[in-house]
Amino acid sequence: MDGFARHGDPMTGEAWTTPLDRIDPSVAERFATGEHYAYFSRLRRDDPVHYCADSAFGPYWSITKFNDIVAVDANHGVFSSDRDIVIGDQVGFAPPMFIAMDPPRHDAQRKAANPAVAPGRLADLERIIRERAVTILDSLPRNETFNWVELVSKELTTQMLAILFDFPFEDRHLLPYWSDVTTTSETVGIAVDMAQRERTLHECLAYFSDLWRKRAAAPPKFDFISLMAHHPETRDMIDNPMELLGNLMLLIVGGNDTTRNSISGGLLALNQFPQQYAKLKADPSLVTTLVPEIIRWQTPLAHMRRNALSDIELNGKSIRKGDKVIMWYVSGNRDEEVIETPDDFILDRDRPRHHVSFGFGIHRCMGNRVAELQLRILWEEILARFDHVEVVGEPVRVTSNFVQGYEELPVRIAG
Repeated sequence: MDGFARHGDPMTGEAWTTPLDRIDPSVAERFATGEHYAYFSRLRRDDPVHYCADSAFGPYWSITKFNDIVAVDANHGVFSSDRDIVIGDQVGFAPPMFIAMDPPRHDAQRKAANPAVAPGRLADLERIIRERAVTILDSLPRNETFNWVELVSKELTTQMLAILFDFPFEDRHLLPYWSDVTTTSETVGIAVDMAQRERTLHECLAYFSDLWRKRAAAPPKFDFISLMAHHPETRDMIDNPMELLGNLMLLIVGGNDTTRNSISGGLLALNQFPQQYAKLKADPSLVTTLVPEIIRWQTPLAHMRRNALSDIELNGKSIRKGDKVIMWYVSGNRDEEVIETPDDFILDRDRPRHHVSFGFGIHRCMGNRVAELQLRILWEEILARFDHVEVVGEPVRVTSNFVQGYEELPVRIAG
């Protein structure tokens, strides 16, 4: 189903016959076809802490098992996120952002932005998200094929991101555009004009710099820009434009790409596992466990990178100071020793939140509760008004070893 080996399928193909020392799981094209799952299955079985000596991104370690990923992610004292958090090295243009920092800089900047998505805001955000979701779903065409990514996934998350930034609604289309430009990079295996990418992101900086100055001159509010413009640790960031741009890139991608692709991936999963869709329709209360299963099964960000600050042994392998270490979340979420039948989509698992999609430790996803809230509300409203949303064609996926995304998901709603 959907291009990847199902639980119990025979172990055949290049993933199982290539010598271990020649396996490079970072090849972006495999992520667009689903072939990457087989390579990670092989590594989990035969070499869970795997060294690739030669790749387009240089040598690196792959961490593929759930518990090893947790151990690396939670140990920021040895495994640093300083400067680079994706597999490829940034060359030249490398705007700093707090996810790619170690304490204390990381802690101070994250703390400044966090109130925008803190638990105390969820009640207010829930009302707004529901209003937007209802409007979007009620406007969808009936009895004709349309792209779910464009009309639902992208539109809902774009509107939500505009709220979190208090961004001019009429210009909201710029947010997913800048998000896509940010994640479309040679550092994650995508051939792109990096000079044009830099120019576009400078346009993003110019737009937000104007917003920053206006928010700094106004009373503080709970949007990202106002919070940072007024916080003592970040209010001077306007004078460090590259650091401001880096954090804008982080917050835009974090609030857009991940939830957008979970909305698309969740609908795809329910169509690929129709018994689960039927179970959900029979008992809509299962939406509470549906949401974390979507996030596990989809794994919107395939990996995160760390750099070893000292020599350390992990699962019998000697990682040296300076080595590049890649935590493959997409593999940890399919770890057979931790998650039963992990390739299956099961919406009523006993431990639905037992996944690594949000990361662990100081870099755990700041907006995870808002992401879950959007998914829950959307599916509550889908179930309330549509008997069935049918996927009627193959999805078109993003070619990237970082964002597990969708460009197209053709669907049809009977009227």
